[in-house]
Amino acid sequence: MSAKDITHAIVKCALEKDGWTITHDPYYLKVGGVEMYIDLGAELMIAAERDDQKIAVEIKSFLGASSISEFHTALGQFINYQLALEEKEPTRTLYLDAPLAIYNEFFTLLFIQKVIRRMQLKLLIYDEQQETIDAWIN
Repeated sequence: MSAKDITHAIVKCALEKDGWTITHDPYYLKVGGVEMYIDLGAELMIAAERDDQKIAVEIKSFLGASSISEFHTALGQFINYQLALEEKEPTRTLYLDAPLAIYNEFFTLLFIQKVIRRMQLKLLIYDEQQETIDAWIN
């Protein structure tokens, strides 16, 4: 299991403030002999529908020297985790998180937007200072 990202506690707090219950920290999967750890698993009870919504969140701070290198790593993990979830728990939706400032500076670039659409990435954008969810992008 890899070390927790520097923003792990912030994202966890933001999800809890948004009404989510953290169910896994980390979310363990084993598929085809390969062990994987997605940073968080969470559930949100939707009373009106008497059902719940389940998510998994891969946390990345994007604090390295190269945002594109960080994105390459995050994208590879996202693809692997998505395939594993499709097999093991297809009702759980996977999100890649991004700090609001990084989203505004990097994720809005034309090429990155094309990758997001092509790879059908779902994003959780959070405000580091407020420790809140700023946007869910499906």
